[in-house]
Amino acid sequence: MLNEIYLSLDPVAFTLGPFVVRWYGLGYVVGFILGGLVIYRTAKRWKTKVDLDALSVIMICVVFGVIIGARVGYILFYGNGYYFEHPMAVFAFSEGGMSFHGGLIGALVSGIIAARFTRIPYLTLADLGVIAAPIGMFLVRCANFINGELWGAPTDAPWGVYFDGATGMLPRHPTQLYEAFLEGIVIFCVLFLLARKKPARPRGTFLGLFLVMYGVFRFLIEFVREPDVQLGYLWGGWLTMGQVLSLPLVLAGIGVLTFALRKKLPQQGLSLPDQEDPDQEKHEEERAGKEDPDQEDPDQEEPDLADPDLEEPDLEEPDLAEPDLEGSLAEDEDEDEDEDEDEKKNQASKTETNKNDRTKGE
Repeated sequence: MLNEIYLSLDPVAFTLGPFVVRWYGLGYVVGFILGGLVIYRTAKRWKTKVDLDALSVIMICVVFGVIIGARVGYILFYGNGYYFEHPMAVFAFSEGGMSFHGGLIGALVSGIIAARFTRIPYLTLADLGVIAAPIGMFLVRCANFINGELWGAPTDAPWGVYFDGATGMLPRHPTQLYEAFLEGIVIFCVLFLLARKKPARPRGTFLGLFLVMYGVFRFLIEFVREPDVQLGYLWGGWLTMGQVLSLPLVLAGIGVLTFALRKKLPQQGLSLPDQEDPDQEKHEEERAGKEDPDQEDPDQEEPDLADPDLEEPDLEEPDLAEPDLEGSLAEDEDEDEDEDEDEKKNQASKTETNKNDRTKGE
């Protein structure tokens, strides 16, 4: 039944005069539009301000980042030197050649630029972006199925599909739909439901989960996906370039999750420099008071000197003994009496001496 659906699909969605619109390009356009709506609604639910101007800047950066990154990634990872020999083929987008891993790197780098322009923290932008990204991934993988590209290995399963061209006459795994389901629907449901919980999870939580889930899903799907013809298996008959590029995503996702759970930084939106602060005057006065140490604080209470707890402690004066005046006077009187007695004795001895002298003279 799935094979009949594939055979009934046309890679061209519609034509408009000389312009041919394919499902593949339409998947990118619709994915970016729906992704922008998801980013705006999720930011509003988190109460993180992202206005239309900021959203426009974000989407422009992401569009250029994804397209340029996906193309450059394919040239570097899957080109196998072809584009170095044919440099003009780099601009032949109609011939295909887009790498998801390159597009992811381009989106993350463009997020740094968007964060600088909008002044929204980078991890908040990344979290919003990865919640919306699975929508575009689902649409593009469905377009890969319609185009009959990126098919899987041969299978006997009843849902095997006979793709045209180099696949031969063997039914193959529709790995495009496997990826659309796991990388698109499953990842989107997990992240979107988690984003509805309040309060919003810390910055980096959604980016970490996205990297881990995508890396694991892509690594597993690669076991039933046919490797690129120009590369083949890299080692052991099973290791592909997709698996090699997915392992670092898992490790990076674990690191981001660990950072988010430890730091627990809240999600934050726009922080405009000219945004008026209603308490700005009060804050300026407080800052001025802190800068001027001599300025008295009007709210500071003066100490109550009548409070017994605040009375100054009694200072003990040195015990200076008063001189004993009476004892000193008594001692002076005794000394005077002794002097009088000595004088009397001296006079008596002089008188006696004079008497003796007279007696001798006689």
